[in-house]
Amino acid sequence: MGDQARFPAGIFVDGPITLGDQTVQPGWARSDLVEEAAAQYAIPWEQWKIHNAFQTPLTGTANTDDLGLIGGTFGTGTPSIQSSDAKATTVTQYARALVRLPIEYVAASSVSLMFHAGMRTTISDGTATLDLECYRSDNEGLVDGADKYGGAAVDINSITLTDKSYTLTAGALSPGDLLDIRITVAITDAATGTAVIGWIGQAWLQCHVKG
Repeated sequence: MGDQARFPAGIFVDGPITLGDQTVQPGWARSDLVEEAAAQYAIPWEQWKIHNAFQTPLTGTANTDDLGLIGGTFGTGTPSIQSSDAKATTVTQYARALVRLPIEYVAASSVSLMFHAGMRTTISDGTATLDLECYRSDNEGLVDGADKYGGAAVDINSITLTDKSYTLTAGALSPGDLLDIRITVAITDAATGTAVIGWIGQAWLQCHVKG
């Protein structure tokens, strides 16, 4: 190990440690920690609500303009968010959630909202997309600024679910900010013979953190 010292039984230092020109006191400031890129925080299904009646949880069946929270059979399936059957019709359905940026988040660094999404059994013979809107709360019942997602709706018209990424405008975001999110599944189908259902198997926040 060259000129490196080894302390196989451990070492106790009664006082500060100096690393280069930096004095390290007991404990570490968050700003001194190593930054971790793209840390993932799951958005639990129970956080998703009826978009225009936020006091109401998603129901077990998608209807009208609301996505459904499908429980699955315990032991063989897991919960997912799904659209209604869009076979030979057009559906546009929503769900809404509040997500708080973690205290470990590095202010103004990259933030993405991620969805593992596709079609459950059959693709549409037209289009199937997942879109996102995201506003920061001003903590006084109003939004603070414009939609943080400026991109387009993303294609999900495949029976192979894949990760869909929505990168936010993060310049003004800070640890602890509350994000008000609405997702939209839009499907247009002409005359497919079997069920055409949009499907989200997982949702998560991805951001840079320290700590």
